[in-house]
Amino acid sequence: MAKRSIGDIEKIWSNVEGVKKLSDRAVGFGPFGIGMDGLLTWIPVVGTVYSVGAGGWLLTQAIRAKATPGTIARMVGYLGVDVATGEVPIAGDVVDFFFPGHLMAAKALQKDIESTHWVEANERESRASGDHERHVATMKADPTKRRIVYLHD
Repeated sequence: MAKRSIGDIEKIWSNVEGVKKLSDRAVGFGPFGIGMDGLLTWIPVVGTVYSVGAGGWLLTQAIRAKATPGTIARMVGYLGVDVATGEVPIAGDVVDFFFPGHLMAAKALQKDIESTHWVEANERESRASGDHERHVATMKADPTKRRIVYLHD
């Protein structure tokens, strides 16, 4: 597996932002928004294909970003509700039109990325050199950080 960099994580965050806007906020009015997911839900099969495809892509990005199991579970829950409601005739389409599942899943992943102290190194080597303690201290000094992820593992 190729070594990842902080730039790769920033690219994932940016790509997720694009899907978030396209799926659930292409057109916004105040706190509400409509996107491709809501519009395509009215077209049989096409809406489901888009919703599953975009959701699968978000989950792939979560795995690439080494998201926590809790974040991935939360994303699966949001995306599962989004897809399942779209399968119920008419009433489900109305719920899917207003339920921002992709937006919620994307925000969960972005929050996970933002709360991580990223290190472009291997954990074993970092522990051997004594750098690990410095990374732990850096993480503890920033109240927004909850975990350390070594990108070269």
